Order: sequence, then C-alpha cells, then structure tokens
Amino acid sequence: MTVFRPAIPATLLLVLVAAAAIPVEAGQRLQQLREASRQPARHAPALPPGTRVLREVAYGDDPRQRFDVYLPPHTRDAPVVLFVHGGGWANGNKDAPRAIEGKAGDWLPKGYVLVSTNYRLVPDADPLAQARDVARALAEVQRRARSWGADPARVLLAGHSAGAHLAALVGATDALWRAAGARPPRGVLALDSGVLDVPEMMRRPRLPSLYGQAFGDDPGDWTAVSPQHRLDRHAVPMLLVCSTRRRDACPQARALQRKAATLRVPMEVLPVDLAHGDLNRELGQPSAYTRAVDRWLDARLR
Repeated sequence: MTVFRPAIPATLLLVLVAAAAIPVEAGQRLQQLREASRQPARHAPALPPGTRVLREVAYGDDPRQRFDVYLPPHTRDAPVVLFVHGGGWANGNKDAPRAIEGKAGDWLPKGYVLVSTNYRLVPDADPLAQARDVARALAEVQRRARSWGADPARVLLAGHSAGAHLAALVGATDALWRAAGARPPRGVLALDSGVLDVPEMMRRPRLPSLYGQAFGDDPGDWTAVSPQHRLDRHAVPMLLVCSTRRRDACPQARALQRKAATLRVPMEVLPVDLAHGDLNRELGQPSAYTRAVDRWLDARLR
C-alpha cells in the first residue's frame, strides 16, 4: 500500500533544518565554553599596584593540584583566604579574572593574602576526591604561609558554587583536614553552594545532568559528600551566602544552619538579591553585600 506523504515546501524545509540546528549549536557552544573554562586565562587578572604573584605552586603530583598566591606589597603575619573555584565539579580554573579581581582588589589592600586553588575535575576525580584535594591545598598553604609573611593559624576557606560545596564539606567535620595533615581553617565562606544537602537534591525530578555526572546514583556516595550529613561538632564557623533568585539555595543554607545550632557551631546565612554568578563576580565591589562579608571575615581572621 502506498502511503501518501505531503510534500514539504523547500522554504519550510530550510526553516525546520535551521530550527533543529539551534539546540545543537547552542550545546556545542556551551561545551566549548566549559572546555575553555578549564584552561588558564588568556589575560591575567587586574590586580592592585604592588601585588606579588606566585603561580602554579604544587600541593600534589597532578597538574590540577596547583594554586596561585596573591600577596600584598608588605606582609607580616597576614591572614590568608584560600579560594576554591566553581564550575559544576567538572569545569573552571583558579585564575578566572572575573572571580579574582574583585576579591583581590578588596582583600589585598587590607593586608590579606589571597590563594586561589585548582583541584582535579570530574570525571578524573569525584567530589570526595576533590574535597581531599582542597584539604591538601589547605595543608600546603599552612605549611608555606610563614615564607610569604603570612600566619598559618589564620587561614580561612572560601569558595563559589561547586567550590563552595567542597569548602563546606572540608569544614563540616575534622575528618578531611586531619587526614591531609592540616590544622582547622578559621572558617568557611560559602558563596551560593552548588548543593549542601546532596541526597535531598539527588532525589529531585528533572535534575540537571551535571549533578548526576558528579554524584552518581549511589545514595551512600551522596551522604559521604553532603555537608548537611557530614556536619558534626568539629565543624568550623561558616558564612553561607545564598542567592534569593535560586529557589533552593537559601532553604538549604538555613537547614544547615539549624543543624549547626544543635551542635553549637557558629553559622550565619546571608541572603543576597543577586544571581548565582554575580555573587562571585561582585564580591569586593562597593556594596552592602561586600561590607557584610568583610565584617564576617574580619571577625574570623583578626
């Protein structure tokens, strides 16, 4: 039997082909951006005058186990902020100018040392291995701090997005930093963590693929990398900055804060009306947001 199929006009066919190509092109462009984000920045961050930079300091054998150190012109027993970049656990790099410039411009003139670290990425390392990398970087920063004119007893962890999750995971208990041979950080500044309660996130429908790629499908693995589940009485003080424009960010932060209260661990939540990426890029720019973060940092690092 012959099946009748109406002919598609050539002009309509061209439109359909072009429309079908748009998602493919957009996906390819997104993948290109992700791959580029893992590479060293083409242009160095703009830094305050007199800044000294130590690049590619190793804390392990893998090429990703490196950090950069940004030093103010004069240091003497300076506090240190160790920053962990974001990127969905699979992307990102320590020298992204938009992530470094505002923080360096704000913190270095105050006499802070800024260290920005890389870590191994998915699929080469899962989030627990990544958190171990962060703990090893912490230990190495503490070991080298005196040679920079910094105080090894005043090192604080900070991070954005996936990096905030990893910093919070290291700070949630003493297990990871002790295993790395580190001392406890003074606190954790978590800028809009990618996730704080991993099992709760992983059970949601229509979950973005980056979570599945990072955390897999084993509930036991989810618990092992969940700050909400790992938090204990050995946790360090935290400031959880959350975007009010993300539905789940502040509720997860407040849930962690409630648990911390039962353990008598100091923890603050700072809701901010900025988008997820802007919370990272705009920190250090003159604003009520920057002033609130700086007050907390100054109190923790004095």
